[in-house]
Amino acid sequence: MFIKELKLQTIDDRILRLPDENNLVHLQFRRFAGCPVCNYHLRTFMRRKAELDQHGIREVILFHSFTRDMKRYAGYLPFDMVADPFKKVYAEFGVEAAAISLFHPKAWLAILRSVGYSLYQVVFQRKTMPPLRPYGGSFGLPADFLIAPDGKILAAHYGQHANDQWSVDELLSLCRRYEKSKLQEVVLNS
Repeated sequence: MFIKELKLQTIDDRILRLPDENNLVHLQFRRFAGCPVCNYHLRTFMRRKAELDQHGIREVILFHSFTRDMKRYAGYLPFDMVADPFKKVYAEFGVEAAAISLFHPKAWLAILRSVGYSLYQVVFQRKTMPPLRPYGGSFGLPADFLIAPDGKILAAHYGQHANDQWSVDELLSLCRRYEKSKLQEVVLNS
């Protein structure tokens, strides 16, 4: 399956074209800007950005929030960030919301950990308190897509709860498989 060409506007007013002819793209659909679970998860990607760059992975992150909220809560992230408050791109990729996102038992530990970390940031680091009633609701489900330079969707994951997304290690494993298959193609065509 291939994606159609997309033009997305980043929160810093750049036009982003997908697919990216020079890089693999990890397209992440997050919940709302300020979501403690999302922010905690994205910090793991930020800490390992050098590894992602080494594998030629471009991170593109969407929130179903407005640009001003994304700048406020996630503007520090060193990735391409896209605001999609009306969930148009979410709909194109079939990314949905469900009440189970917060109530699934597998999400509880992550929610406690990330809310605790968020509270620490608010109290001790003077960060902004996450919204209690975010635009678009709290029940969004995460999704991940790995897109090749030719637009082929190499892998997709639709989360079943708020913390059901690829880790950095899972993403890197998928990328290594892709790199290995490309190397085999070169050998076969030689």
